[in-house]
Amino acid sequence: MTPQKKLFDMLSAIGLSILLSPLLIGVAVVVLVRDGRPVLYKSKRMKTPTQSFLLWKFRTMTVVARDSGVSGGHKSSRVTKTGRILRRYRLDELPQLWNILRGDISFVGPRPPLPRYVHKYPEVYKEVLKAQPGITGLATIAFHKHEEMLLAKCQTAQETEEVYCRRCIPRKARIDRIYAGQSNVCADFKLMWATVIRRVSMHKRPR
Repeated sequence: MTPQKKLFDMLSAIGLSILLSPLLIGVAVVVLVRDGRPVLYKSKRMKTPTQSFLLWKFRTMTVVARDSGVSGGHKSSRVTKTGRILRRYRLDELPQLWNILRGDISFVGPRPPLPRYVHKYPEVYKEVLKAQPGITGLATIAFHKHEEMLLAKCQTAQETEEVYCRRCIPRKARIDRIYAGQSNVCADFKLMWATVIRRVSMHKRPR
């Protein structure tokens, strides 16, 4: 990460944390009252091929004793009513401002993968994780909606795993490598703005 990108991330994260603090507190209270504890969901992710960290989100699913792999249709029944709203507007990702302040992730970059996929495909993620992971990025904008549709059709954990590994990881990795070749503060700002515009336009469409 360049000094300019790091400075941009820190200043933006501090500013947004202050600006959005009422929303952060409000969402936390709603999750606590409607769904109980824990309010936050912590997921082990990788920021380099050898370094892991805990990614923070507001909890959107019911708690189970054991959970693994990406979310597909087989997990849809666990998403709470509150969680569906939070996911729709990506409010569940607000606590990741803390991850940015800690230096775990950036605003823009490849989504941080679960350790199981980094261990399974070391050569792929050796290239992908040359760029610091982020909340949004080129692959998020270009492929995330299609990925959601692919995984939503999966009815078992095994099917979800097969589809994710065969159809999602290779495509996202190609897009992430394109981003790595053109990463700069200006490009990051454009991707952040494109993410905001995309979310707004999606919710303006008639349902």
